[in-house]
Amino acid sequence: QVQLVESGGGLVQPGGSLRLSCAASGRTFSSYTMGWFRQAPGKEREFVAAISGSTNYADSVKGRFIISRDNAKNTVYLQMNSLKPEDTAVYYCAAGAGGSWNFKVAYWGQGTQVTVSS
Repeated sequence: QVQLVESGGGLVQPGGSLRLSCAASGRTFSSYTMGWFRQAPGKEREFVAAISGSTNYADSVKGRFIISRDNAKNTVYLQMNSLKPEDTAVYYCAAGAGGSWNFKVAYWGQGTQVTVSS
């Protein structure tokens, strides 16, 4: 069992930056593929980024967002730059199997709200 706790969400102006963090419990963090998803109001949850031995990004965030992990701290990060109003969503951390290109989620965090607005 893995528990995931996100932090770092908030309100930011267009063009600004935020860094999300996700702290994971358990001793086998390094063996999991980790990722981020988001869900905007009235829309389905969508993939944002994943990291295993490599990284993978949704086209909508490529070049603006960076996913990274610190296995010593059991933490995965999502650095979000050049934020747009359409990035507004609840962001969910996820852990699972497969590589970053075929990520199969087994565990979800509770989500953190990101709002991009002037």
